[in-house]
Amino acid sequence: MVSGRSSTARRRAPLALKILVAGGFGVGKTTLVGAVSEIRPLRTEEDLSEVGRPVDDTGGVEAKTTTTVAMDFGRITLREDLVLYLFGTPGQDRFWFLWDELAQGSLGAVVLADTRRLADSFAAVDYFERRGIPFTVAVNCFEGTERFPATSVRAALDLDAAVPLLLCDARERESVKTVLVTVVEHALDLVDPGHRHATT
Repeated sequence: MVSGRSSTARRRAPLALKILVAGGFGVGKTTLVGAVSEIRPLRTEEDLSEVGRPVDDTGGVEAKTTTTVAMDFGRITLREDLVLYLFGTPGQDRFWFLWDELAQGSLGAVVLADTRRLADSFAAVDYFERRGIPFTVAVNCFEGTERFPATSVRAALDLDAAVPLLLCDARERESVKTVLVTVVEHALDLVDPGHRHATT
């Protein structure tokens, strides 16, 4: 009698991809990771202190009371055979030394932007451009803030025409999933332009 493997045993392990979530201080990176993670997100947040006020620019995000000091981590299964591991980077200049370590092995990145503090996105855009890491810009549409056309934001950030730019709500799971699908497809297009999109 020949014993056969079960269908479960024959299934291949899902493809696991690493995606960074970067951007300025207070832009919503922790919120974005938490909105889609199917596991309890790992967060390394600390309370803002008086000591840090001279270096943590809270202009435009005065209500923010905590900050990420290492990373956020979450996981989302886009399909049965495709899992994303999300790593949210710290936003302040003094923690940028962690970015190189977090970026190792990443397929691509999301640069989360806030139109109230758009200049805070320049460092992340420049980082990924210089290292050749595919990225998508996602403009987090905060309540009560003025909305700008995507073309205006693209021009302000001086983005290459090939870089996807979307408007999103970092609190909404489906909105964030759209951003993640976009960055995965963009990165895979650059690696293999003839591929069949892994997320469709």
